Amino acid sequence: MGRWRLVWRCRKPPALPATALHPRNASTFPLPRQPLPPLAQTMARYLRSLEPLVSPEELEQSQKLVAEFGAPAGDGERLQARLQRRVARMENWITDWWIQSAYLESRLPLAVHSSPAVVLPKQDFNDWKGQLRFVAKLIAGMLDFKAKIDHQTLLVEYSRGYPLCMDQYSRLFASCRLPGPKHDSVLLPPPGRRPATYITVVRNFQFFQLEVYNSDGTPLTVDQLHSQLLRIRGQSWKTDKEPLGVLTSDHRHTWGQAYTTLMRDKLNRESARAIQRSLFTVCLDSPVLKVSDERAVSRLAAQMLHGGGSYSNSGNRWFDKTLQFIVGEDGSCGVLYEQAVAEGPPIATIIDHVLDYCKDPDPVRAPLIPLSLPKKLYFYFTPEIKRDIEHAKQNLDILITDLDITCFTYHGFGKEFLKRFGLSPDSVLQVALQLAYYRAHGELCATTESASLRRFHRGRTETIRCTTSASLAFVQAMADDNRQASEKLFLLREAVKVHSTLTEQALDGQGIDRHLLGLKLEAIADGFRVPELFMDTSYAVASYWKLSTGQVAARTDCVMCYGPLVPDGYAVCYNPLAAHVNFSVTAFNCCQETNAEHLAGSLQRALDDVGTLLGNRKDGKS
Repeated sequence: MGRWRLVWRCRKPPALPATALHPRNASTFPLPRQPLPPLAQTMARYLRSLEPLVSPEELEQSQKLVAEFGAPAGDGERLQARLQRRVARMENWITDWWIQSAYLESRLPLAVHSSPAVVLPKQDFNDWKGQLRFVAKLIAGMLDFKAKIDHQTLLVEYSRGYPLCMDQYSRLFASCRLPGPKHDSVLLPPPGRRPATYITVVRNFQFFQLEVYNSDGTPLTVDQLHSQLLRIRGQSWKTDKEPLGVLTSDHRHTWGQAYTTLMRDKLNRESARAIQRSLFTVCLDSPVLKVSDERAVSRLAAQMLHGGGSYSNSGNRWFDKTLQFIVGEDGSCGVLYEQAVAEGPPIATIIDHVLDYCKDPDPVRAPLIPLSLPKKLYFYFTPEIKRDIEHAKQNLDILITDLDITCFTYHGFGKEFLKRFGLSPDSVLQVALQLAYYRAHGELCATTESASLRRFHRGRTETIRCTTSASLAFVQAMADDNRQASEKLFLLREAVKVHSTLTEQALDGQGIDRHLLGLKLEAIADGFRVPELFMDTSYAVASYWKLSTGQVAARTDCVMCYGPLVPDGYAVCYNPLAAHVNFSVTAFNCCQETNAEHLAGSLQRALDDVGTLLGNRKDGKS
């Protein structure tokens, strides 16, 4: 299962800042198709990725399987030829397969396991009045951004001189994931039809349909929205309602069965479809128990990720919804998003826009037009549905108890310090993560980071395999007191250089993991036997992502979080800002070998040591 990791670097010298806007709108650029890498290149790079992770004997066995797979007239050539035909006939040869295999076919719950949350800075209010005033501005900011999409004035984003695909933005609004018995699907607004004109607001487990446009098509003003939110609050004061939303947090097969039961009733169908087709959802959360200051951000991250449990705010979610903004009465604020429709870069752009808008909203006076009362969405709860809700509550509470999460801010340095040494901040942080894991566990593990493929039409992500022979040499040197600081610094630079090269390859569409996935799925799709290469122990070891990582390049002082990909693994997300770096680390309590706080401490010490090595060179030169 994949997740977004954003890497804002490309191969060509920068013609523009790392992330820039171009004065042409998002519909003017024909982008290249995502390329299919040469088979021999992928096989060679695949073998190189195995070297730090498997034994010499396992590597030798893998080399034999690769030679057999890539032999003339072998399975590799045959499957590569079929993929080349797929490239010729499709807009993007891998994206649909990737969405299906990484997201829609996954049966794990969306909560914790799939949907990332973004913890935004705590807002300057501490009661429901401030909550509603802020939410009114937030909704107005979202409608302001949507107007740019609707009027095709959204500026093209650039990354180091390359225009990026803007296709995902049009799918963020009025979309939703739908549960299914074997795989899920995605509800998108029908092309050519007028999209929804309302959002969903949920408070105390009660859902409301809030129209956000006047009859003349103009968006409601901040004052109008605030007035409507007050009316919603007045209709949702009861706290004894069934937390229907927790159903959407369950195992996808279980939720799919409950969904079939729920949708048998006409009232339930109408209400569920209203939620699914709404532009986005706003969750008005109740205050949660306060914790110590050092744990406050970690508690906020947990609240944004899963709602805090069935007796807290988890019933205030519809986890299938693509975009959910979460605002608590205590000033807590965040975003939860579902990844089948979009990766994180558009989410980060929207967050930056909305928070900027909230600081300086458009001062439009509210027209003297009476507004209809927001529509409350009712559901009919049969005994069977109530049982399903109880089971979902139990499962979610178990999952929440199992999640181990630690967030912290590293103040030793930020990205500007690393740039002074001519080093990629992302690559340095990834090498530091390798050092932290090695010190915590005495070995390296398969580590994934995803690079954006948005320079290609409908591009999504490619994997960067961060564990390399160069990073292994560096962490081993750091464990040897007899090695000189100058040698350690040289090995650090080498490891950073190798990671940067892998990043460039991934951004160019020349990574290996999407190609390997395509070869495997092509064999399955056409009824061929799965080649031995994909049944190899080394293949399994090198793609068992014990360390799932990601960079969040946002201007906002925020941090993203999500759960590990495997039971005995970690997820580490970070936002490198000018003078500091925000981190989130998650693990599962069910695994005795992993501990989020332990790895977070190891990471802080690793960063200190990296900073010390670099600090030995005051001139900032190689």
